[in-house]
Amino acid sequence: MYLEYYGLSEPPFTITPNPKFLFYSVKHREAFNHLLYGIKERKGFVQLTGEVGAGKTTLCRALLEQLPDTFSTALILNPVLSADQLVRAIAMEFGLDVRRCDRLETVAVINDFLLRQMAEGRETVLIIDEGQDLTNDLLEQVRLLSNLETDDRKLLQIVLMGQPELRDRLNDHGLRQLRQRITVRYHLKPLTKPELAQYVQHRLHVSGGNGVPYFTRPALWRIFNYSKGIPRLVNAVCDKALLAGYVQQSDRIDWHLVGRALRELEGNIDA
Repeated sequence: MYLEYYGLSEPPFTITPNPKFLFYSVKHREAFNHLLYGIKERKGFVQLTGEVGAGKTTLCRALLEQLPDTFSTALILNPVLSADQLVRAIAMEFGLDVRRCDRLETVAVINDFLLRQMAEGRETVLIIDEGQDLTNDLLEQVRLLSNLETDDRKLLQIVLMGQPELRDRLNDHGLRQLRQRITVRYHLKPLTKPELAQYVQHRLHVSGGNGVPYFTRPALWRIFNYSKGIPRLVNAVCDKALLAGYVQQSDRIDWHLVGRALRELEGNIDA
């Protein structure tokens, strides 16, 4: 609705994980480099955690876009499955036909696929999102998949992503074998106040903004105070604030327009 008024080519603050809009704060760049290092150096297991809406999935999609064609990847977004279903879902993500296979047969198919990948000089990566929802049994199944290896290298690189609860889960004594295999870890923290201002400007620029609309410093402070630097919350507030600015026919998004956006988002917030 407000795109034409502001001269924007596309919505700047959608909450979908579009890597086109990824803003590389210092922490996001560090997280990306940890992921890339763990995968390219064949570390076996990489762990990425962060609060809800911190940008983990967007980072993941950016990583998938930047991996060379010599990498085959599988992405599991909803791991709340049985062990059989999880193994089958992983195989299917790699394009393997396991419709008539039980779990052991499916693992054998995956192992053959990984060996073929290695023979062809290709790397294989499995990324599991929402890892905090995995039961101990499922996490153990993931660990068993990491056992697929030759004498000198891992056949499968696994990235476990999740909320901070994933770190707590992995401290469980029963998961110590898995925890010891994770050699690359990174916890993605929220944006700082200066980074939030850069983040907002970055997304407006990617959407075709050329100085319009403009978020004032008090407006950005209010957004930070509400969102605590979580990108998804920043997007939600900014989107509503742009709509409020359009209704007011204002190119300048100020403290009061952000307050109006907050009231619409929260209903009873003291804004």
